[in-house]
Amino acid sequence: MLEQRIQQHFIDSADLKYQAAPVLGQPIADAVQAVLACITSGGKILACGDGPSAADALQFAAFCVGGFERERPELAAIALSPDAGLMASSTAYGDTHAQLARQVRALGQAGDLLLVLCVSGNDPSVIAAVAAAHERDMTVVLASGRTGGALAPLLQETDVLICVPHDRAARVREVHALVLNCLCDGIDAQLFGEQEIS
Repeated sequence: MLEQRIQQHFIDSADLKYQAAPVLGQPIADAVQAVLACITSGGKILACGDGPSAADALQFAAFCVGGFERERPELAAIALSPDAGLMASSTAYGDTHAQLARQVRALGQAGDLLLVLCVSGNDPSVIAAVAAAHERDMTVVLASGRTGGALAPLLQETDVLICVPHDRAARVREVHALVLNCLCDGIDAQLFGEQEIS
């Protein structure tokens, strides 16, 4: 029974990835182009996520700085922290959802890019971060679930929306991990030439 349940997770995950490939190919390619425009003009990437997605944002920033699957020059990227210390200072001023937005305003500049990972698209701290990015004339790339939630209508014409066509958070996060791998690979291929995929 348990083994069958585990196997079903693998099957469901593989099915979703297979179905999502033709839907997400163009938005991911658009996101690669947005990141390239940012870094080739001297900008930096700020990455953030809600809940468990914050760890994915950290991993993406690490791949940008440390390299993905090849040795290459560092790319400027920072993962924003949903740090308890920052949260405490935000609540002191009456705004419990401001910690990410404060970091965007402190670190972001026109020409930079904010990469957001938010399964529901409805997290108030991430919504505030997107608003702060737009205040700074930054491009936003949003990876979300099904419809993009409350964040989707906030995106501007130059922003990119990557919506995984599923409602279950675990499945969406699994595809987000693949989306980030595709982003990193696409960035490297465009900047430094294609390598064999093995």
